[in-house]
Amino acid sequence: MHARTLMRLTFANPASAVYLGLFGAAVAIATAVTAFSPDPGFIWVWPAFFAFPTLVFAVVVGEAVGGAGEVPTWLFLGGLVACVLAQSLCLGVLVEVLRGRRRGLTQPH
Repeated sequence: MHARTLMRLTFANPASAVYLGLFGAAVAIATAVTAFSPDPGFIWVWPAFFAFPTLVFAVVVGEAVGGAGEVPTWLFLGGLVACVLAQSLCLGVLVEVLRGRRRGLTQPH
């Protein structure tokens, strides 16, 4: 798979673009609340919800690297972004497969 194909599947299809846009909006809102509020609370849970299935693996790796204590912020945020990009790629591949099946069903063999 070429880099151009990976970029197209991750960023350039409508499903991935909407997913990344929602994640970006959640991060922007969480950053604004953290910057301007004395107590941001659990606002960073919302971006984590968008990365949930694969974020579990990133947290496990973070605990293995950082020890039994708290996961470092840079590792958590890096893992969050990596998980979202991996899920966006999977979403792009799923859309491509479904489009291919639909084309295969409508076109004569």
